[in-house]
Amino acid sequence: MAKQDYYKLLDLPRNATEADIKKAYRRLAMKFHPDRNPNDPEAEHKFKDAKEAYEVLTDPHKRAAYDQFGHAGLEAGRGGGFSAGDAFGDIFGEMFGDIFSGGQRGRSQVFRGADLRYELELDLEQAVFGTETSIKIPTLAECKTCHGSGAAKGSTPKTCDTCGGHGQVRVQQSIFTIQQPCPRCKGRGKVISNPCDTCLGQGRIRQEKTLPVVVPAGVDTGDRIRLNGEGEVGRNGGPAGDLYVEIHVREHPIFEREGANLSCEVPISFSTATLGGSVEVPTLDGGVVLKIPAETQSGRVFRLREKGVSPVRGGSAGDLFCRVVVETPVSLGPEQKELLRKFEASLQNGAHKPREQSFFEGVKKFFTGALH
Repeated sequence: MAKQDYYKLLDLPRNATEADIKKAYRRLAMKFHPDRNPNDPEAEHKFKDAKEAYEVLTDPHKRAAYDQFGHAGLEAGRGGGFSAGDAFGDIFGEMFGDIFSGGQRGRSQVFRGADLRYELELDLEQAVFGTETSIKIPTLAECKTCHGSGAAKGSTPKTCDTCGGHGQVRVQQSIFTIQQPCPRCKGRGKVISNPCDTCLGQGRIRQEKTLPVVVPAGVDTGDRIRLNGEGEVGRNGGPAGDLYVEIHVREHPIFEREGANLSCEVPISFSTATLGGSVEVPTLDGGVVLKIPAETQSGRVFRLREKGVSPVRGGSAGDLFCRVVVETPVSLGPEQKELLRKFEASLQNGAHKPREQSFFEGVKKFFTGALH
């Protein structure tokens, strides 16, 4: 099945900013995350699609390739294929390599290590106030036995006789001469005849490492923390990649977050809603007293300024929006029920229930108009 356009998937224009992309991803991630939709394969699939779109569109190189060539541009970038861009890169490298490389064209190729991604789940409180934690990640690290050479102790790699140690060979295609990695030494320029027993000649071994992560206050789902040089170690002396720690904030039992703002529902009694009073409302830094005016209707929203989240990139704190819900009494005894009946009978005057009166008058007009 053809992949959906990433911009349409996130409901964004093609000129969307990185902030727009993060906001759109955060909305979809909260909606379709598996924790919120257990045993729902369709929601899980949509969550993975949103995450894939987010990772591509927030990476400048991948986004540029996608904008120009679509999904085919991303597939070509994963290796194993031959594209026109690769060909022209090799052709111009062959023609002008000596000029731009300072005469070092013959050196064996070095490869930067791959970037890694790690999803870090946080409680809302940890995301709001920041935290320090440690993570364990599987990675490729330099082999300590051979110190990355790939050769067994007491031996050294030999110069590749196919490419003469250059790490590249030239292939004639029509009128062009194309340079590509040597098929025998894979661009190293050297061949290992006696490989290291620990890494089997690769120079790198797979291992798990523990890293400290400092999470700044105010992060939200979709934010990334970059740890320079903590990705996979490079090959042939190349630099290590980076590790991107992607934040996912767990669902909170009380609060919902939208950017810097928080919201929650506050149950109040019928008598408090009618006569007025006060209730204690929780916030992330302690309880506050919320005054309820008389004749408050269920669903009314109260705003507590600067009781939300301070954004990670600075600025004033958001607000806390409290939506009051009038709770219907349950498990009433006979005497309580009788008191309620008497109370209800005393409310014959429509002035006590203006919304109910307005509703039924509207219904009466609707049916009267329909009959005519």
